[in-house]
Amino acid sequence: QVQLVESGGGLVQAGGSLRLSCAASGALSSYALGWFRQVPGKEREFVAAVNWSGAGTTYADSVKGRFTISRDNAKNTMDLQMNSLKPEDPAVYYCARGRGRSSFPFIPDYWGQGTQVTVSS
Repeated sequence: QVQLVESGGGLVQAGGSLRLSCAASGALSSYALGWFRQVPGKEREFVAAVNWSGAGTTYADSVKGRFTISRDNAKNTMDLQMNSLKPEDPAVYYCARGRGRSSFPFIPDYWGQGTQVTVSS
C-alpha cells in the first residue's frame, strides 16, 4: 500500500516560514509528488509538484517565489518550504503521489491525511 503522512504544520506569524514534510511508505521514486491545500467551503487547490527525479517543479501562481518543493528519494520524503506566509495561506496541506512522473500536469491519486497550517497576525 501507499501511505503518505504529513508533518510540520503549526502556527506561524504572517511573514514567517514553515517547513512541511511528507513521509511515505511505498514506492515514490518513479512518481511525481505534490502538495495541495484546502480550506473549509472551498475545493482542494494545487500548490506545488516535483517530478520523479526532483529536477522539474511546478508551482501555483499564488505561491511562486515563496514556496519551494523538494524531494529525497533515498529517504522517501518530500518537503515544502514555505516562506513569507500570507493570510491567504492558512489551510490543511496535503501531500500526494501523482499518477505519472511529470510535475505538469500533476494528477494525484494517493493522499495523505493533511497537516494544519495557521497564520497569525
